[in-house]
Amino acid sequence: MYRNSEGYSDPTAAMAVGNLMREYKQKQRTKWRRQYEIKNRKKIYVASKYAGNVDANVAAAIGYCKYVISQNCIPIASHLLYPQTLDDNDPDERELGLMFGLSLLAICDEIWCFGDISESEGVQQEIVEARKLGKTVRYVKEGS
Repeated sequence: MYRNSEGYSDPTAAMAVGNLMREYKQKQRTKWRRQYEIKNRKKIYVASKYAGNVDANVAAAIGYCKYVISQNCIPIASHLLYPQTLDDNDPDERELGLMFGLSLLAICDEIWCFGDISESEGVQQEIVEARKLGKTVRYVKEGS
């Protein structure tokens, strides 16, 4: 029983505090449920061309990631991450970046291929690896 500052029973204040606590706990449960759902969305490996017109390809890849997010999934785009720290023109560092990307592919649920990937050696290698791992390979047309 809740007691006031003079030691008397105060059921009205107890009920008010109890209601506030119930509301708070419900809001926390809702927040935690939403965060759990977000963290457990499908992880999608985004495969698209990087080499060539790098600026245009990076801009396109960012758009592809936004599309994946709009589909309630988590985008993983290694070709937006590793070229920032590794030199794509150095064969050893390029191979390192590709292997890092394939490592990320292994933890993804699916691979989605965007744009014209026919000339991209890296994307072709990612598709082969995805098939070895039994991942779903989805080809997404522009404007989907």
